[in-house]
Amino acid sequence: MLPDGLKEHPAAAALEAWDSTALTGGSVDLGETLLWVEKDRIVDVCRKLKEEFSFVRLSGVSVIDRYPSEPRFEVLYLLHSIERNERLKLKVALGGEQPEVESVCGVWRGADWYEREAFDLFGVRFLNHPDLRRIMMPDDWQGHPLRRDFPTHGHKYTYQSE
Repeated sequence: MLPDGLKEHPAAAALEAWDSTALTGGSVDLGETLLWVEKDRIVDVCRKLKEEFSFVRLSGVSVIDRYPSEPRFEVLYLLHSIERNERLKLKVALGGEQPEVESVCGVWRGADWYEREAFDLFGVRFLNHPDLRRIMMPDDWQGHPLRRDFPTHGHKYTYQSE
């Protein structure tokens, strides 16, 4: 159920009317709208927002690590309706053991590199991604350097083979 302040937002109200289980909450702070989405419904929600509310641009995908809290990870999607110059944030909560969520590459092709970066740096797996592999770190790198439990000084590596 949406908070009262969000019931006036056209996209949020329409999403709740379309599928009341898809949204788990939300907020409006400093003029920015945030909707919490059930992880199994993220692709459907994104597709609906793109097709019916003109959120044609995905301007970013990021991850927040709340270690040691559970759910540990939050995947943040930044949407933009160019037509109305409106921005919308979506969040999905993921547990820490095996954080995974469906890829939104089928909705926005531009999600490809954003999701690869989130996978590389945080270890979040995007299911059905067309090419989920490291994009920033070397292929043989161990771990995910932006996780809060990653060693502050990194792992010790020897570069004798180079």
